[in-house]
Amino acid sequence: MKVAFVARYGPPEVVEFREAPTPSAAAGEVRIRVLATAVTAGDWRIRSGVMPRGFGALRGIGLGFGGPRKGVLGTDAAGVVDAVGAGVKRFNAGDPVFAFPGSALGCHAEFLVIRADGRVAPKPANLSFEEAAALPFGGMTALDFLRRGEVQTGERVLVNGASGNVGSAAVQLAKHLGAHVTAVASAPNASLVQSLGADEVIDYTTCDFAAGGARFDIVLDCVGNAPYSRMKRILAPRGRLLAVLADLPAILGSAFAGRTKSHRVVAGPASEKAEDLMTLAELAAHGKLRPVIDQRFPFEQIVDAYRVVDSGRKKGSVILWLDPRAALNTWEHLPERILDRIPAPVLPFIRAIPSRTE
Repeated sequence: MKVAFVARYGPPEVVEFREAPTPSAAAGEVRIRVLATAVTAGDWRIRSGVMPRGFGALRGIGLGFGGPRKGVLGTDAAGVVDAVGAGVKRFNAGDPVFAFPGSALGCHAEFLVIRADGRVAPKPANLSFEEAAALPFGGMTALDFLRRGEVQTGERVLVNGASGNVGSAAVQLAKHLGAHVTAVASAPNASLVQSLGADEVIDYTTCDFAAGGARFDIVLDCVGNAPYSRMKRILAPRGRLLAVLADLPAILGSAFAGRTKSHRVVAGPASEKAEDLMTLAELAAHGKLRPVIDQRFPFEQIVDAYRVVDSGRKKGSVILWLDPRAALNTWEHLPERILDRIPAPVLPFIRAIPSRTE
């Protein structure tokens, strides 16, 4: 099978394609033929080797010396079950699914093997495979932090970096939980975050969101430029700062920051729970959570996809498609026997075919 491999830390150009053995599904596992996958900020960090302040000395131990210990990156995938191992009852060959191996990685490949009782779920019928691949990373992170922050109905929530992968999910999830949401984004992205449910938008290019008179019960920082020392002035009594991007000093200090003002700081890695993936699937199936996709690239252009992620200016997710049908919500929409007869230069245009739900 073809995989995108990262042998050493560096810029997008360090990613190279290799042939690797196609894995088999052992007992309790399923093998997924990957139709779409995402390039996330997590992939960028592992590929580049750029670590938050305080973590540099731990990079070799945590990720690998000289290069990533796991050379095939990718935390999110959507595709079709290709094979099932002994004892698997939950899935059958041909089932459309999406998966989040998370820190186990391995999605930047033509096939992915994962535990059938792990972080894999039926793909919502109203989502294309590309949309399903855009759901887990941001959705899982936002859901975990909002849960740890104990968001309550009627509370005022500010999302810093609202148009990004985590931020766009956080806006929608906070609204679903009954919060009043203020989104911090640039003016060109204002209409996007409003369409996701934001009640108010602050343009960070013209206004310092930390200098206003408003008070918030929760500030969710997806950018990393909102430490407690800056946010304490806008946190309401018993307010919580949810630091999605935090360096080591901030994580270590989160247990003590804000105690004198009855504030709380939530920091540290998000959990990776299988039940959270099912929650995201259910919300998406009912139209409560819509994945945002900035750009789509064929798998062969993964270097270009990384360049977009490296810019730090993407909206939502950057998606790689391994099959033209990934833009459709049904695998059977275009049979393999027909696809095989279409000249390769024409394949990208197939992605313009409307899905059955449109």
